[in-house]
Amino acid sequence: MPATKAQLDAARAQEQEAENGDGYISVPLAGHDGVTKDVRALPAGRWRASALRALNQGDIDGFMTSVLHEDDFDIFVDLDPDTTAFGKFTEDAARLSGDELGKSSGRSRSGSGTRRS
Repeated sequence: MPATKAQLDAARAQEQEAENGDGYISVPLAGHDGVTKDVRALPAGRWRASALRALNQGDIDGFMTSVLHEDDFDIFVDLDPDTTAFGKFTEDAARLSGDELGKSSGRSRSGSGTRRS
């Protein structure tokens, strides 16, 4: 059976992590002027709750400080991405981590919780 795109992305993330040895993956980030550079980011599964709180509060700089390698934050500042490019960065980071943002499996149905008469 051929591997799925998610499986290939997860394998690629593991390879990158093994090569880098520092736990970061390489993710493309587009700037306001069309320039794209790779930055090192933590895999999405390792994003801390505090980073997600910063993002939910609109603190993109705080979020990026938490998830980017410290040496790559200045690249983010220089690129000054718009919201579309930032959204693509988070989606790419999740995909390259083998995860997908906003793709909850939902509640599972269980017949044991409700009694029918």
